[in-house]
Amino acid sequence: MVKLSKINSQPNMSNTEAHKRVKDLAWLPSYAKESLKYPTDYKFSKAPKDTMKQVLRSYFAMEEEKDNRVYGAMDAALRGNMFRDAEPRWVEWMKLFLAIIPFPEISAARSMALLSNVVPNDELKNGYTMQMIDEFRHSTIQMNLKKWYMENYIDPSGFDISQKAFGKCYATTIGRQFGEGFITGDAITAANIYLQIIAETAFTNTLFVAMPSEAAANGDYVLPSVFLSVQSDESRHINNGYGTLMMVLGDPDNHELLERDIRYAFWQNHAIVDAAIGTIIEYGTKDRDKAKESYAELWRKWVYEDYYRSYLVPLEKYGIKIHHDDVEAAWDRITKSNYVHKVAQFFSAGWPVNFWRIDAMDERDYEWFEKKYPGWHAEFGAWWDHYRELSKPGSTPIVFADTGYQYPHRCWSCLVPCVIREDICVDHVDGELYTYCSEQCRWTHKVAFADNYNGRPTPAMGRFSGKRQWEELYHGWDLADVVKDLGFVRDDGKTLVAQPHLHFDDSKMWTLDHVKGYEMRSPLIDLRAMNEKDRDKSLADYRAGFTIKPV
Repeated sequence: MVKLSKINSQPNMSNTEAHKRVKDLAWLPSYAKESLKYPTDYKFSKAPKDTMKQVLRSYFAMEEEKDNRVYGAMDAALRGNMFRDAEPRWVEWMKLFLAIIPFPEISAARSMALLSNVVPNDELKNGYTMQMIDEFRHSTIQMNLKKWYMENYIDPSGFDISQKAFGKCYATTIGRQFGEGFITGDAITAANIYLQIIAETAFTNTLFVAMPSEAAANGDYVLPSVFLSVQSDESRHINNGYGTLMMVLGDPDNHELLERDIRYAFWQNHAIVDAAIGTIIEYGTKDRDKAKESYAELWRKWVYEDYYRSYLVPLEKYGIKIHHDDVEAAWDRITKSNYVHKVAQFFSAGWPVNFWRIDAMDERDYEWFEKKYPGWHAEFGAWWDHYRELSKPGSTPIVFADTGYQYPHRCWSCLVPCVIREDICVDHVDGELYTYCSEQCRWTHKVAFADNYNGRPTPAMGRFSGKRQWEELYHGWDLADVVKDLGFVRDDGKTLVAQPHLHFDDSKMWTLDHVKGYEMRSPLIDLRAMNEKDRDKSLADYRAGFTIKPV
């Protein structure tokens, strides 16, 4: 076996010269006609450039150093007894986060195969190769991180089933929609626009910078070591994305598709990433320093100012229409419609079918939320009062309790529940009724993923089909049977993995007997079963919203 040190020590060729030779290595014999395995409706008429000019010889040495630092930090954390100070409220949410995040990383690695297949340029394929290896590395160290948590945290239950739970949980279906967006549909739409141009260029700051910052504030300094190592690779991915984007921009026939895909990808990333990461950052922390920036403030700085105004808007000079109203609508959903807080309310309502614990909010949390999001207490204070009161075993599970809360419909496009009730809309696609969280998500399913776009055939786009909504799978089931079917039961065969508190005493743990006798319903199946008049009334009542009763 050739050692890395021997490869690194090979003399007499600069990286620039090595990269030049890489470009000359055609990946396809001149006598063969390339067969496209992954379809695209885009055309390519301009040769792109790989401005990073990375070669494997320098790449592997750099990545090896990063890995050494990550695993060194893990060792140091154990020797420093990190879990003595790490907040359990935070670590519990890592069971969800680390169940989801390796899948998008693997999807991103697979998506480089899509781009390598359709992009007719060996120079960029060199960049895609590095990105594919990056994504595998990210997934590997994230998987190792959750194994490390499992081995050392006081309550490993949930970490031990996270891979299985990812495929079954009602919350992780949202993460699946995110990761599958990288590999389904048109190759350029998925791998370039959805992944590189929107997810990596706009939203990785909230994923890989805001999360580590919050982790450190909660006594967890290993997650920052892992995720800042991940984030340091993103500039290379953004470079790959920009080079590919400039190539497809060169053909005016692509402009209409680019407008469609930027609109779809931005809205989906906002709907999914802000729902998940916003909730974890705001509700997984015990740090209530009033000088700390809220998720909304971070979003304004990184997504609105740094990405939208500095990256997206300048694309208009190439003739691309940017949907400014969608960016403003996303901002309004976060700040005026309390999108993140309503998603957190939904996650806490469904705690029995989680595989992590959700701690109740307390007076310090109330005070911080009210300062950062004025009006928060009036809308959500009573809900968290109920949550705390109903956390004792033997209480009615909060989603079935008489609090005034109504279980939400699920959006067929982004799979996040329709928590901003006044925005829910419905439509028929191929003769079937669907619900959506917003007009943008309705447009995505009805228009963007149709057989043609503005009269132009778009056969390469995928379809939102199959059993996408979790609630449909358990319509009419008893809640205890749902938990057993999910496998979210501890080793004793009766105690739930999830708990609505952070008590570790067995006498305070909920069991299957406590959640028996409650029927799960699918709002979509019930809505489809109604006649038109009843359906209209049901939707009107839904849009009117609800008020949580005081405790």
